[in-house]
Amino acid sequence: MKNYSENPDKLYHIQVAKGEVGRYVILPGDPKRCEKIAQYFDDPQFVADNREYVTYTGMLDGEKVSVTSTGIGGPSAAIAMEELYRCGADTFLRIGTCGGMQTEVMSGDIVITTGSIRAEGTSREYAPIEFPAVANIDVVNAQIAAAKELGYAFHVGVSQSKDSFYGQHEPEVKPVSYDLLNKWEAWKRLGCLASEMESAALFTVASALGVRCGSSFLVVANQEREKLGLENPVVHDTDRAIRVTVEAVRRLIAMDRG
Repeated sequence: MKNYSENPDKLYHIQVAKGEVGRYVILPGDPKRCEKIAQYFDDPQFVADNREYVTYTGMLDGEKVSVTSTGIGGPSAAIAMEELYRCGADTFLRIGTCGGMQTEVMSGDIVITTGSIRAEGTSREYAPIEFPAVANIDVVNAQIAAAKELGYAFHVGVSQSKDSFYGQHEPEVKPVSYDLLNKWEAWKRLGCLASEMESAALFTVASALGVRCGSSFLVVANQEREKLGLENPVVHDTDRAIRVTVEAVRRLIAMDRG
C-alpha cells in the first residue's frame, strides 16, 4: 500500500522505521506509561511520539525490546500492531487496566487473558465473527510463570473487549440498554473475568499476521462487587502488571533462544 508518511522511511502513524524496534514489543494504552515501562530496559532510547503512539527501544537480557502505546480501543491498537509488524516485531504483550466482572476478581489483582469476547468492531474487518480471539499459548504461559514467581494475586481466563466505556458503566441510559444488559449478564454467567477495550482486536490481528500476542491487566475496580456492597477500592498503580509483563518478555526471550 502507499506510504502516506512525509518521511518515506517511517510508518505513517507510529513514525517508526525498520530496525528501530525489537521483535518483542510491550503495548500499553496510555502514552504516559511508556517511559515508566522503558525504565525496566537497559539503555532505553526514545524513538518516536506521534498522535497516541509513543515508542521507546532498549535492551533486555541482551535482546532488543520496545514499548509502544496504542491509545484507547481496537482501531488504534490494530494500527500499532500492523505498523510495528512492518518494522520487524513479532511478539506483542499488551499491558493495561480492566474492570473486574467476577466477585473474586479484586482491585489490584492481575488478569491474564486466554481469549477475548469480540464485542467490538475492529476484529470484524479481519475475521468472521465465528473466529475466536485467542492469546498465544507461549505468551500466556510466560505471563502465568511471571505472576507466580513475583507472588502476585492473579486470575487466568476469558476477558471481554468492547468499544464503549460508558456503554459498560451506564448501560441503563443507552437506547440499546436491552442488548447491553442482557449480554453483560451472559458474559458473567459464562465466567468472563474482566472487561477492557483492546485485546480482541489485537488477538485477531495477530492471528491474521501470524504473530504472537498476549494481554495482562491491572484490575482497577469491580462494578459487580460495588453493586453487592462489597469492598471495592479503586487502584491505579500499574507497577505489578508492568513487572509481570517485563518478566514474561524475559521468559519468552530465554525460550526463543533455547
